Amino acid sequence: MINKMMKLLASLCMGIAASPASADAISDFYKDKTLTIVIGGSPGGGYDLLARTMARYMGNHIPGKPTIIVKGMTGAGGIIATKYIYQTAPKDGSTISIANSNTPFEPLFGTKEADYDATKFNYLGSPGKETSILTVWHESPINSLEDARKTELKMGSSGNNSTPSFYGRMLIETLGIKMKIIVGYPGQNDALLAMEKGELDGYPSAFYNSLMSTRPTWIADRKVKLLVQYGASPEKALPNVPFAPDLVTNEEDKLLWQAAVAPLALGRPLMAPPNVPQERLAALRKAVEETFADKEFLAEADKLQLGVAEPISGQELQNIIERAYKTPPKVIDRLRKIAQ
Repeated sequence: MINKMMKLLASLCMGIAASPASADAISDFYKDKTLTIVIGGSPGGGYDLLARTMARYMGNHIPGKPTIIVKGMTGAGGIIATKYIYQTAPKDGSTISIANSNTPFEPLFGTKEADYDATKFNYLGSPGKETSILTVWHESPINSLEDARKTELKMGSSGNNSTPSFYGRMLIETLGIKMKIIVGYPGQNDALLAMEKGELDGYPSAFYNSLMSTRPTWIADRKVKLLVQYGASPEKALPNVPFAPDLVTNEEDKLLWQAAVAPLALGRPLMAPPNVPQERLAALRKAVEETFADKEFLAEADKLQLGVAEPISGQELQNIIERAYKTPPKVIDRLRKIAQ
């Protein structure tokens, strides 16, 4: 009887000690360590600005308070950065990514370079959904969708498999817009600079939040014309800009847009590599959630117009991914033809 009581007491003591020990283990791991945030966007762009702002605050919400740095890895519309996170980056919780929203869906779209399983990433959260806009420089003679159906637009993009190229082809396929997509621009910021110089008529997929953070006066000063928007839902700040999914009448086109805008529902997703230890993953998810609620971070994010209005949890991101990968095969086949 005494032996049983001693074993029970020992078991209780071990249970009581487990939680602090786990917290101490997280703190011990991150103390004096550097946490790297990898981005696939270009320097000075919306992803870069978000990552560098988060880097100044997120460490305060991780036990051990690691130093956080941002590492750019541009190329292939964000696929290079995503492949690095999946295949090469340390799986110990010391490297995470703010991914281009298209990259988790590239395997679904049949992109050969995207040789990773998007369902195996550990999603941490997002500052909110994105809305993309077909954006034309104010000096272009194109003023409306009707004009764009008659006169070809010169539009910039990073690569054939990138987000702007894909959505550019979606607009051509479903709305009949005439567009020549010129690839080779590292990111959105570079294409916007080319618009200012007169090299391009516009950009097929300018994220509203990125545009507001990197070019905050453009819309108000009418430097750009916003021909059509698309995403999970219309941007409330743009009530007079047509919403592409509402413009199509064919039922298959509607299903096509529903699947195509799933990446925009992710917004700018933060994710960790597969196989990160569960206790560190939980700490990272908690840190992202707390950063998006940090008053000082929110004040700076609001000042920079980063669009941190309706954060999305890691589990919600996972659900969006899983739903997208259950899209009917007929719609996926059509998506893949457009993506490639």
